[in-house]
Amino acid sequence: MGAFWVGERVRLRGVEPGDWGVFMRLAEEEELSGDLVQVPRSAERFRAWAGEEAGASEDGDRFRLVVEDVVTGDAVGSVGVHRADPRSGSFEYGVTIGDGHRRKGYAAEAVVMLLRYMFDERRYHKAEARVFAHNEPSLALQRQLGFVEEGRLRDHMFHSGRHHDLVLLGILDREFADRHR
Repeated sequence: MGAFWVGERVRLRGVEPGDWGVFMRLAEEEELSGDLVQVPRSAERFRAWAGEEAGASEDGDRFRLVVEDVVTGDAVGSVGVHRADPRSGSFEYGVTIGDGHRRKGYAAEAVVMLLRYMFDERRYHKAEARVFAHNEPSLALQRQLGFVEEGRLRDHMFHSGRHHDLVLLGILDREFADRHR
């Protein structure tokens, strides 16, 4: 693994079959936080998914990486590109950090590494993120990174018994370069 994927706090790496427990924990924490309610999935389903993810061939510029603490080697979350459109030059990313590891700089550093790769190596022009309007910590992270609110989809997502607004944010490659070089 090259130094490109290693920062002061985190190392980004591919998903391994043994990571299934990390993703199961992240899914449980996401539901407990009120961000998304899903049908319960078995440990075996997470094992199978992690095995498939670890062995999957590359899917263009869509991928998921594990965020590891560079000192302890513990998996603390994940970051990835969910949608990529080379023609328009835009992509959408997401990041999830486990409960016990939030507000320690892991997410910011992981996202900066991911954006640097997508802007500098893959030559994309714009990154986009979608965040629930009630998720103030995530909105604050996006703003700290230089993302700008571009719109709001009112009552767009239904979960936990009600509709929620979804905030659309974006950052251009030149804005990123000005802020993170």
